Amino acid sequence: MKHKHLSQLIPYWMLLALLTILFVYPFWWMVINSLNTSTQIFGKPKLLPTSWAFSNYLQIFVVQPFARHYANTLLVAIIGTVGNVLFASLAGYAFARMHFPLRSQAFLLLLTALMMPIEVTIVPLFFQIRSWGAQDTLTPLMLLAMFGSQGAFSTFMLRQFYITIPNELEEAARLDGLNPWGIFTKIMLPIAIPVLSSVAILAFIAVWNTYLEPLVFLSSLEKYTLPLSLTNFNDTYGLPQWHLQLAATTLSILPILVVYLIFQQKVSDAMVNSGLK
Repeated sequence: MKHKHLSQLIPYWMLLALLTILFVYPFWWMVINSLNTSTQIFGKPKLLPTSWAFSNYLQIFVVQPFARHYANTLLVAIIGTVGNVLFASLAGYAFARMHFPLRSQAFLLLLTALMMPIEVTIVPLFFQIRSWGAQDTLTPLMLLAMFGSQGAFSTFMLRQFYITIPNELEEAARLDGLNPWGIFTKIMLPIAIPVLSSVAILAFIAVWNTYLEPLVFLSSLEKYTLPLSLTNFNDTYGLPQWHLQLAATTLSILPILVVYLIFQQKVSDAMVNSGLK
């Protein structure tokens, strides 16, 4: 009976192995070819680098200010994520636990931000940012991380969590003399730490990978973020330097890869729990 059960599992294991190879191979191809020269990249698929050109990783810092671009991306991602979590936690609590006029209509309006592609709003956003004198700065990238579609998504997730908390807990806190701010900071926030961490991870990944907004708002090379930097490794004829692009891409995805691998269970749980109510 046991052998029969194992034989039934073998096809599933084979399917999982095949899917794993399909998903992992593009990443592996990028890593091994980041250690090849540009002429060795396109040819027969290889499992290991041909030339082991570690100098590619040094050259990306010479061709352009890649370290500065890395720092810019870290700055935008950290400040944008902190602001995203801060404002989303406040807004999510207000929509879930507080009663004010037009609350349902305001929440519905907030949800429209999730349905509106950034390509639709990028032009009016550009003119708005230019009127503030913030063009070619990192400020609009941070503000969009807090108040753009990612901010709306974070607010939605936190609101869905806050409405699952029993009312009796909040009523007991009021009887103990806590005001709304005390209830939020001393009761709700500690309970919401797992969801807050998941929201922060998703926001960090989204901000790190943002491409269109930096492309529109930034024009100075030293202000570039990593997504723009990766498209800027070209030779004097404007042709891509693929070995440098692959090396730069490998370095650029390491932070989000590490973050996601460590906290992937929290991200999955948050996505599931956000749809319970």
